[in-house]
Amino acid sequence: MVTKAPPRPAPTHRALRLLAAAGVTAASLVAAPQAQAVDSKADGKADGGTTLTVAVSQSIDSLSPFLAQKLVSTSIHRLAYEYLTNYDAKDAHPIPGLATAWKSSPDKLTWTYTIRKDSLWSDGQPATAEDAAWTFTKMMTDPNAATANGSFTANFKKVTAPDPQTLVIELKKPQATMTALDVPIVPKHVWEKVGDFSKFNNDQQFPIVGNGPFVITDFKVDQYIKLKPNKTFWRGAPKFDELVFKYYKDGDAAVAALQKGEVSFVPNLTPAQAAALKTQKNIKVNDAPGRRFFALATNPGARAKDGKTFGNGHKALLDPEVRKALFLAVDRATLVDKVYQGHAVEGAGYIPPRFGSYFWQPDGTQKRTYDPALAGQVLDAAGYRKNADGKRVGKDGRPLDFRILCHATDPNDKAIGKYLQEWWGKLGIGLKVECLDSVSDPWVKGDYDLAFDGWSVNPDPDYVLSIHTCGTLPTAPKDTGATDNFICDPRFDALYAQQAVEYDAGKRAALVKQMQSRLYDTGYMNVIAYPNALEAYRTDQIGSITTMPEAGGNLYGQDGYWSWWSAVPAAQASGSESDGGGSSTGLVVGIGAAVVVVAGAGIFLMMRRRSTADDRE
Repeated sequence: MVTKAPPRPAPTHRALRLLAAAGVTAASLVAAPQAQAVDSKADGKADGGTTLTVAVSQSIDSLSPFLAQKLVSTSIHRLAYEYLTNYDAKDAHPIPGLATAWKSSPDKLTWTYTIRKDSLWSDGQPATAEDAAWTFTKMMTDPNAATANGSFTANFKKVTAPDPQTLVIELKKPQATMTALDVPIVPKHVWEKVGDFSKFNNDQQFPIVGNGPFVITDFKVDQYIKLKPNKTFWRGAPKFDELVFKYYKDGDAAVAALQKGEVSFVPNLTPAQAAALKTQKNIKVNDAPGRRFFALATNPGARAKDGKTFGNGHKALLDPEVRKALFLAVDRATLVDKVYQGHAVEGAGYIPPRFGSYFWQPDGTQKRTYDPALAGQVLDAAGYRKNADGKRVGKDGRPLDFRILCHATDPNDKAIGKYLQEWWGKLGIGLKVECLDSVSDPWVKGDYDLAFDGWSVNPDPDYVLSIHTCGTLPTAPKDTGATDNFICDPRFDALYAQQAVEYDAGKRAALVKQMQSRLYDTGYMNVIAYPNALEAYRTDQIGSITTMPEAGGNLYGQDGYWSWWSAVPAAQASGSESDGGGSSTGLVVGIGAAVVVVAGAGIFLMMRRRSTADDRE
């Protein structure tokens, strides 16, 4: 959904998610048994140990991996649960996770994964193929368990575990994402006791049983979530004694906390904040190409799979000529220059430039450049002429007065909203910028005309494209579904189906580019920019940490757990920088006096997915 991660999952993973089936404050119908609760302090400091505190501005939508779609939530699940495969920190190619190896049958319809023997759940029980088989089967048989990641299993025919180390997935047709199934594997012995998956948020008993590098130990809504190292993690335990994600509604307050040493890391900086922090002692700024896009979403007419429409979106936006005119009246170059102050790339398709083979840009004849005069001509020709008051009106006499959903915590939304009011106002179009702490409720109800949207994109683009297929629409108006913006376009769906079964990398990339071209032409999604990852951390707290990709990559919202898993306290990182200032690019990892990388058998000792604008992954 909407997200923009102030940069959703993702989205938001997985974007900023707006469409979580239940809020994190809802009580579970059935409380899954967890390990005994532990004590923790509200100030986020580990007793007598080291604490890495990350400031976040996005609310957690759910701690259930079956519901969560926001970037902050899916990032935490990356830390708490293993996936079958992971992404290499250097270049994002698939590497072993819970599975150590995989192979397909000649017809690509049967995939066999070898499950590692050295993965334990944090309650001491072994993680086996049966856990993975149960996780996938539950998603296949219970729609409420498929809210977040159902697109990955929609094509599954059968999943079995012949023995503890063997997982077999049978497909209905070939599927190109079988080495990039971004689905957290959960412990069967815990989750099989859950009743209604649509209402179970996994937030009632702590610590939460997982097999990732960290264990979730405490959570307070819009305050903090705390994690401890998983001492039995097969890749090795994290170095910090505690990891805390602390909620800050105000970005300036988060920056002030960083300057005071109250937090270790702050993501999603504004250009002004980043510039000020570069001169600060013991603070390092990282400015890297991001994995997110920022877009303007248009309500295409909210509808459900049963054909019923709902919401109060402006009917004029169903006219492609109106959407085209709005497209032509947005000056992306100015927004990149004035709002992002150069810390972004002008947008076009859904896939940011860092994912080179899938990156798409319109050609000269297709590209819609800023041309307000042409926008006015398009509206005139379509019958939307100005009245005596200079207001554009439709054939029904209704003025073109639109509303746009804005995230109150994101200064970029507000700044861009002011530019749109000016540009569209000259066309005779009114725009009300509605800034809310959470845009989820009006979004899922279809009660909006336009909205600021954004997702974090995974190395495999399947998920971020799937959210615009007809199959993700809600079953009925009362439901939520997994759709981002209620788009249902048969041509887009046909291309999605083709790319999903295409194993030839070049041919699949061509299909993905055609899908982005189609979204661009329909005008429902206007991708404005690909923001950089502007973030900062204290070098007197964090002595070394891994960026992804290694060369000029980001730290927050990675396609994996590498940053927080690899982070070394300053006192332990001899040979790392700890005094000061300046911006950093590239890999910042020191272990002892040297950087250590062990790549044998796909194992990395240095060391992932989406968001909504609430922040979609």
